[in-house]
Amino acid sequence: MKNTLKTLALATLFAGFAGSAAAAPESYVIDNSHTFPRFSYSHFGLSKQLSRFNKTSGTIVLDKAAKTGSVDVTIDMKSVDTGFALFDEHIQGADFLDTANHPTARFKSTRVRFEGDKPVSIDGELTIKGITRPVTLQVTSFLNMPHPMLNKDAIGANATTVIKRSEFKAGKYAPDVSDEVTLEIAVEAIKG
Repeated sequence: MKNTLKTLALATLFAGFAGSAAAAPESYVIDNSHTFPRFSYSHFGLSKQLSRFNKTSGTIVLDKAAKTGSVDVTIDMKSVDTGFALFDEHIQGADFLDTANHPTARFKSTRVRFEGDKPVSIDGELTIKGITRPVTLQVTSFLNMPHPMLNKDAIGANATTVIKRSEFKAGKYAPDVSDEVTLEIAVEAIKG
């Protein structure tokens, strides 16, 4: 009887640990080759211009059971890609991105909101040129699945928000070149 109670107690203890492990937060490393923050704005009303950043790093933490998570993304502002090398240099100047003094931008979440099993919005703080402002990213798509080529768990998402350039001391030529800028990010991350 004593051995049966010990065995039962140990089994219960291990089951508790196994349940805790299954519900633990999982960490994902951003895949730089499939993660591209983009920004678009009105250019004198003539067209909507779209550019991107080519180098991004960071982590995403997801706790599926608790429906919580966190996002920490760093963007290399010197990797801006407008499609025109001369404009890439121009936009890195002090009037815009000021990459000489602020080579990176960062988004750090403060809250991830879920509907069912999927995140639908992410509140956080965006820092550009050393200025931090609250923003909310609206998640427009999300998928968590085994990566078909890497045999690891992966997540992918698209999210968007709108900011004002002037709030980050980058408002030159506004309102002719729109002060409002739409930020979008396509992100993929692999479980670490």
